Amino acid sequence: MHTIRLKDDYIKLGQALKAAGVVESGVDAKFAVQDGLVKVNGQTETQRGKKLVSGDKVEYDGETIVIE
Repeated sequence: MHTIRLKDDYIKLGQALKAAGVVESGVDAKFAVQDGLVKVNGQTETQRGKKLVSGDKVEYDGETIVIE
């Protein structure tokens, strides 16, 4: 499990995937999200720019990212 501590009010989904190290680049994040492989709070998310706030949970490729 990865934890990302917010410095601002939110972090975008693509940025969170990169920050947690579960994708190598923004392009990888874009395709993972567009292909419906990423879940936010249990729901499939297809918007790479989705704003994540404290308490959100992201799942991708067997990895979990918690936003704090």
